[in-house]
Amino acid sequence: MDRNSGPIEGVEHPDHRVEFHLSPGDVEAVRFGISPGHELAHAVRVLRRPTAHPLQWGWLRSVRDRLPRDDVALLATVIGDDGYLPDFLTTTPRWDLTPEIELDELRAASLGPMRVDFGKMVARSSGTRREALREMRDHPARARSLIADAWGAVWDAALAPVWPQLDRLLRADIAVRTRTMASAGIAGMAGDLHRQVTWGSGAVRVSLRRHSEQVDCRGSGMVLVPSVMSSWGCMVLTEPPAQPTLFYPARGVTAGWARDATEIADALGALLGPARAAILLGAGTARTTSQVARDADIAISTASHHLSVLRGGGLIASERHGARMLHLRTPLGEAMVGAML
Repeated sequence: MDRNSGPIEGVEHPDHRVEFHLSPGDVEAVRFGISPGHELAHAVRVLRRPTAHPLQWGWLRSVRDRLPRDDVALLATVIGDDGYLPDFLTTTPRWDLTPEIELDELRAASLGPMRVDFGKMVARSSGTRREALREMRDHPARARSLIADAWGAVWDAALAPVWPQLDRLLRADIAVRTRTMASAGIAGMAGDLHRQVTWGSGAVRVSLRRHSEQVDCRGSGMVLVPSVMSSWGCMVLTEPPAQPTLFYPARGVTAGWARDATEIADALGALLGPARAAILLGAGTARTTSQVARDADIAISTASHHLSVLRGGGLIASERHGARMLHLRTPLGEAMVGAML
């Protein structure tokens, strides 16, 4: 790719980025939200391209036999495999947003903005998908009703059974980010969101593939939204009247995140005991297995076993950095420690 020329809108380039300009000391300029609609849209994309989303394979195995195929196909036509998501599929993310409220607002979405969104999708598509989207653009009221019905059917089959697990991960991530922002400010929190996200010159900078934009959030703020289903990277929402929004992958998402309640209870039951509690309490900073063993005054083999159990319970994540394996509490682990304290 040619780095000697500037990025062109709509064309992939390594220097594309969106900058959300904020006041560095204004913590109130940033709030967090949850978006069931965003999770559903990306669940549909996972269903379309499962090989690209290995962290969702456990979830896929649990839902694939009960999916309403026609409804998934309709939503896939609207959502597409990549890139732009129509704004009408999601309402403004907020802490108390429920799937039921999201669906009600979709059923009442304004037809004018829907036509605009359909027009954008027509321009980004081809073949039979383009023809289907043109039909929706020309008859938006009928399209809205069909899409809302499909939204509800796919939600009930695919995400409602795992929403407690998914919602727990989202809220635990927000708890971690909020604590970081309180201690390290916006800059410290933003720099830890994702490899695509940095902080500089009073702005949250998000590297994207095909889009660049300067967004002035001073006075209006921005919304940060963790996601389990879009675990591959970040997306932004910048077009008024929507509030500037950054969707980013939630921490602690593993291939086993969608395990049923019985499996989770069994795994957490194995955590009882002083040695594992001490390891979990000390896992607020990343440590190697040797450091964990030394801090707990136990053998390395014993520390490795305890870490394996904690990891199986979803409380610790282990990542390799060079020759070292580092262990750190997940958002679920953070929530448990918070409750213990």
